[in-house]
Amino acid sequence: MLPVEWKRAAHADLWAIVDYIADDSQEAAQALKDELVSTIAKLPKNPKMYRMGRVPGTREIVVRKNYIVVYSETPSQITILRILHAAQEYP
Repeated sequence: MLPVEWKRAAHADLWAIVDYIADDSQEAAQALKDELVSTIAKLPKNPKMYRMGRVPGTREIVVRKNYIVVYSETPSQITILRILHAAQEYP
């Protein structure tokens, strides 16, 4: 199985999303965080499972219709590049 590396921007995105949601509901924030992390944890078994990204060389996971995990893969690792809200302009 391939190792998963998180870029600093992806960690920052995750915590910004969790903090924002936690302002209204700690439970909802934790549930979303858990769902994002568990979805990402499936990548090493099948990194091509999700759609091709809008940026060449990337792939995207849509979580709950509102959150997009952008990642890249090489023969030696998977890299989580960003976690974005669907309303954010990307790329």
